[in-house]
Amino acid sequence: MTVKTAKWTLNDYHRMIDVGILESRHVELLNGEIIEMPPEGPEHAQQSTDTADYLKQLLGNRAVVRDAKPITLPDSASEPEPDLAIVEPLRPLYRTRHPYPENIFWLIEYANTTLAKDLNIKRKTYAAASIGEYWVVDLKHRQLYVFRDPVNGDYASEETLTTGEIRPLAFQDIVVSVQRLF
Repeated sequence: MTVKTAKWTLNDYHRMIDVGILESRHVELLNGEIIEMPPEGPEHAQQSTDTADYLKQLLGNRAVVRDAKPITLPDSASEPEPDLAIVEPLRPLYRTRHPYPENIFWLIEYANTTLAKDLNIKRKTYAAASIGEYWVVDLKHRQLYVFRDPVNGDYASEETLTTGEIRPLAFQDIVVSVQRLF
């Protein structure tokens, strides 16, 4: 006998949210599975907040920096909550739905206890959704993983930085200090 896991659709997930089934749970939908999210430690919480503030200063009104808010990836039945989503400044639209892949400039995840998930499951989920750029900040080792160029469900380009500067693909005129991300 083969055991098959039931997959949830975005509509199923939204109905569960609407009726309060998930009210006391901190979860996200990844590839049709409801995944528990571990609580953020102080370093994770403050560092992602500091980076959001930093990016808001750099980008001004050219983008919205969403801090731990859902994005919707319809093709994979996913609604993850990346630590930071840098998205098109479409505030009225986001009152009716979360940003879709075509609205996303790049995503950032902070990892302390979730590095394996962020470098594997989330990386592939974001690449499959054709999100052009994805950064993972490894807090334990003070490294920035930069993934670019999604192709066939993964990223063709991967770079690891510990110092220096980086320019996001969508904003080549913006210079981000790698050290400011730690």
